[in-house]
Amino acid sequence: MLKRCTPTRSRSFVLALAALLLTLPACGNSQGPRGSQERPYRIAVIPKGMTHEFWRTIHAGAIRAQRDFAAKGVHVEIVWKGPLREDDREQQVQVVESFASQGIDGIVLAPLDDKALVRPVEEAARLKVPTVIMDSALASDQIVSFVATDNYKGGELGADALGQAMNGKGKILLLRYAEGSASTVAREAGFLARREAAWPGLELVSSDQYAGATRDTAKRAAENLLNRYGRDLDGMFVVNESATSGMLLALQDAGLAGKVKFVGFDSNQAFVDAMRKGQMQGFVLQNPFRMSGLAVEALVDHLQGKTVPKLVDTGVYVVTPANLDTPEVQALLKPPLDQYLKPGE
Repeated sequence: MLKRCTPTRSRSFVLALAALLLTLPACGNSQGPRGSQERPYRIAVIPKGMTHEFWRTIHAGAIRAQRDFAAKGVHVEIVWKGPLREDDREQQVQVVESFASQGIDGIVLAPLDDKALVRPVEEAARLKVPTVIMDSALASDQIVSFVATDNYKGGELGADALGQAMNGKGKILLLRYAEGSASTVAREAGFLARREAAWPGLELVSSDQYAGATRDTAKRAAENLLNRYGRDLDGMFVVNESATSGMLLALQDAGLAGKVKFVGFDSNQAFVDAMRKGQMQGFVLQNPFRMSGLAVEALVDHLQGKTVPKLVDTGVYVVTPANLDTPEVQALLKPPLDQYLKPGE
């Protein structure tokens, strides 16, 4: 026999059901459209690593873009995560796969390897999660846009800076970064081509050694090169921040800093200090603060149905003792990170 509900029980049931319905999403747009404060675009920004100053600047640029969109009434949530080391391809693959499976709205990625990251990015595309590539190219056409430095031109600028510092004569070496890193491969190619075309008096004695992912691995590679060529070496070009840091330490430890002409790539305060001491003759400078901001902007525009360019050039510059203290260079060297990052980020 069915038991008849009492009025008290009936009211309790109705109140409980009403409370439950209030917690469930209703049909339509009760949660607000994508990009609203109630339903912000969730953008995963995935760097190559988490330790170098370059990536901190990338992080700050993404947060700036988030705030700029908020000022326009478009709400974006930046989720920042990447591998700790810049040689951990498998971890970066896992990060991309994880975000794609979580249903993130889009990904901004600086791929560690131009081929190893193709599969997870294309799988994300199949899941309707679009990707903007920044910093280093990916061998795929299933991306929204590529936002980066003209790295080949950066290598050419490095060759010119070294050639001018050496008056076009002397023995030099090139310290590479890592195989599969499209950005640094382009820098190396630009340097070698420009040296051959414009600076034939620079004799290349070594160009097949790799610095590896950290300052420590770079320092060991640099020490090996200095032990082999140091007495006869006149100059060198190094292609990213960690490799430049390792080479600078090796030169200082060997007593060769300032005696061998040295042009690096990217920047931190140690490079500025070394330049003021005459231990570096130049470094090629990107604009990572602008790069990540433009990458986030391109992805949000795409999510809003706008057409975005397939390639965005974020500029490349060379810093020398002659222009170090100009307002333009100082603005690039000192982006306002503290305005966008908490201590320890």
